Amino acid sequence: MNNTYKNLLLLNSLSVFRNILNRSVIAGYKKLLESISEKPERFLLSYGEFYNLLNERNMTDNLAYYITQAALFDENRFTLAAAGNKTEELSENFLNAVKRDCEIILALSKLSCDDIINEYKYKDEIFEISENLPRWSCGKPVDEFSNGVDINSLCDFYRQNGCGMFARYKAFIWRDGDIKPVVHPDRIDINSFIGYERQRNQVIENTMAFLDGKTCNNCLLYGDMGTGKSSTVKAIGNKFRKDGLRVVEMPKERLKDFPLLVDKIASLPMKFIIFIDDLSFQNQDKNYTSLKAVLEGGLAARPDNALIYATSNRRHLIKESWQDRDADDIHRRDNMQETLSLSDRFGLSVGFTNPDKNEYLEIVYALAERAGVNMDKNELAILAERFALGRGGRSPRCAKQFVESLNS
Repeated sequence: MNNTYKNLLLLNSLSVFRNILNRSVIAGYKKLLESISEKPERFLLSYGEFYNLLNERNMTDNLAYYITQAALFDENRFTLAAAGNKTEELSENFLNAVKRDCEIILALSKLSCDDIINEYKYKDEIFEISENLPRWSCGKPVDEFSNGVDINSLCDFYRQNGCGMFARYKAFIWRDGDIKPVVHPDRIDINSFIGYERQRNQVIENTMAFLDGKTCNNCLLYGDMGTGKSSTVKAIGNKFRKDGLRVVEMPKERLKDFPLLVDKIASLPMKFIIFIDDLSFQNQDKNYTSLKAVLEGGLAARPDNALIYATSNRRHLIKESWQDRDADDIHRRDNMQETLSLSDRFGLSVGFTNPDKNEYLEIVYALAERAGVNMDKNELAILAERFALGRGGRSPRCAKQFVESLNS
């Protein structure tokens, strides 16, 4: 039995990590190995298709990295248990199956294109063609497989990073009825903020309590535009990622999908912040009642591993009209109760208001120093105030845009 055919048999026998056979590159690799004893037309077709798959993913110089990465980011019973620190529930026989699968995947990643060509049944018939076939390089596996297969090291990886796509990506969005990864997320650092320490610390403390399994609350971050509400939520997601926290943004208009989202995450070992940005409602908005049911009292309540963090420019979330104010006393009181009922269902409300002149200038000075701007403070203050006047008011966002304009 040649080495190529042996690897094909081993690949077919994968058990715990069998899902990786559905990945296009590995499926193409399997098809190529299966053609090892077929006529040249089938073999060369499979070879060309496989090389094209590698080329499309820029992996022609690092096949081993792609294959071992596919295994590392697979979601299966083992990776879910390891991410939730529950591997003690797995039997020794099962863990042996995990190790065997990983060893097969690692061996497969080391099989070179020359090994396959040299062991092809009709290699003499394609000798002239095979000399000019494009070659790929095996390269190196991912770090977690670089020293062979160590189950304990793999468990450590999943405990720190989660599993499946939640290990591979940092941020997510609800789209088309499913959780989709954000390929290029905002990498904002919580330590890069200037000002609003009290507000941010409230959100951080609530998040830490959530991660520690202590009493915590859904959180509403409300206030003026450009004060860092959304950036705070994104930065917290980045800060606590290593602690098993993931952020899934849910567009306001898809709040009716909340039960579907709950079904997707309720059994996962990670913890989730469901992020609803720029939240406000018109009266009679159907999404309003959907969110009320989510926050309290609905059949599809949020699971224990999720919190809702929402941002809004409005404290009470519902836009009020003059017609509401002109109603009689009873109806006006009903309207007010309805307006307050939603925001009150957030256990934690944190206000972000525009800075006064001195606070605004302190933010400008700090940002300018960080950006290496060498300018007299008085001149900087005059220009910063002029810039804010042109933008309609002071805010941290305005300060950031002003300093960026100095370096443009």
